[in-house]
Amino acid sequence: NSIGENGARALSEALKANSTLTTLNLSSNSIGENGAQALSEALTTNSTLTTLSVQYDSIGDNGAQVLSEALKANSTLITLNLNFNSIGPNGARALFEALKTNSNLTTLDLQNNRIGDNGAQVLSEALKANSTLTTLNLNFNWIGSNGAQAIFEALKTNSTLTTLHLNSNLIEENGAQELSEALKANSTLTTLYLMSNSIGSNGAQALSEALKTNSTITTLDLYQNSIGPNGAWALSEALKTNSTLTTLSLRDNSIDDNGARALSEALKTNSTLTTLNLSSNSIGDNGAQAL
Repeated sequence: NSIGENGARALSEALKANSTLTTLNLSSNSIGENGAQALSEALTTNSTLTTLSVQYDSIGDNGAQVLSEALKANSTLITLNLNFNSIGPNGARALFEALKTNSNLTTLDLQNNRIGDNGAQVLSEALKANSTLTTLNLNFNWIGSNGAQAIFEALKTNSTLTTLHLNSNLIEENGAQELSEALKANSTLTTLYLMSNSIGSNGAQALSEALKTNSTITTLDLYQNSIGPNGAWALSEALKTNSTLTTLSLRDNSIDDNGARALSEALKTNSTLTTLNLSSNSIGDNGAQAL
């Protein structure tokens, strides 16, 4: 059953008076933008709620805009989940503007919305000003290389974000090159997910250059990025000197025997990697023997 917008209004009235509730999950309740409006009003006065999940609730841009106003006033919410809500550039812009002044939110999950390059541009400015956000999920958000480059530019100065999810966008080679420059300067990001972003072998080569000097990234997921054997070779060169990466996923990248042989050479000297995913890479007997 769904509580709908009427249920959300009633619940918001309770939140204005309640002084003990810390976690609220309203996922898949069809509260819509009117329900989001009611919640927003409650959040401006509520002082105990720390985690709010509003997934699959069809709040759209208007709902995101009203929640952004609450984020400017609220001083306790630390985790906000807005997955699958059809939030476009306008709603994203409002949320990211709020991040410039909000000083308590640490986790923002916007997976499967459509913020696009325009939303990413505003996010870039927010990340330069925000000093509390540590985890950001932007999987499946129509972010192209221009939007990605803006986000990565912000990472050069941002000093709090530790985990970034960018799976299934369209970062491509140009975005990967900007990311490489960011990772050379950034000293806080530890976990980076880049699944299905078409970075190719050149993008992998750019990232490998950053990994030779970066000393904070511990987890890197490059699943399904068409890096091929040349990309694997470049990353293997980085693994010979990198001393912090512990988990690397190169699943479904067509690295074949040549890429496997290159990685095997790196593994002879690398002393920090503990998890390596090479599934679905057409590695035959020769590559297996080398490994």
